[in-house]
Amino acid sequence: MSENTGDKISDKKEQSSVENIFEKFLWSLRYVVILGVIFSALSAIVLFVIGSKEILDIIIESVSITSGHVSHEYILVGLIGAIDFYLIGLVLLIFSFGTYELFISELDIARKCGGFTSILEVKNLDDLKNKILKVIIMVLIVNFFQKILSMEMGDAMDMLSMAVSICLICIGVYFLGKHNY
Repeated sequence: MSENTGDKISDKKEQSSVENIFEKFLWSLRYVVILGVIFSALSAIVLFVIGSKEILDIIIESVSITSGHVSHEYILVGLIGAIDFYLIGLVLLIFSFGTYELFISELDIARKCGGFTSILEVKNLDDLKNKILKVIIMVLIVNFFQKILSMEMGDAMDMLSMAVSICLICIGVYFLGKHNY
């Protein structure tokens, strides 16, 4: 088998037929990524539908005469839960776009339309990881606030703990925004 040094690419004449066939096969394996792209996109659609259904249920229950009074807490917890579904759906869409662009091909139609290139701009796996990480952190923050809204405040220590937690999250988000990936 031939050895490649630096940027030198072996000519077909220099490669054995076994090496050539194996490299073609190995390069073709990148298309397995399509499964992750398709199922991540489908999962994102499901999450957007579930989030929308949750909001629709809250709206219907809020305006329904038979339900009586719906508490503000119930409405907020439901809406924040729906936002959580949307954010996780976004993670899956970003994963789908980024994985497709890294392993298969650029999304030409998105580049022609413009405007979405900053979302889709994935140069390597670190870019993809950092984009996904930012959205996951937002999911965790939204989930935290959903839990806080439904939490019972027993005493001053509970309120102090909640205030410190919110302050720490704000500091973390501030530093996350200052750190350019």
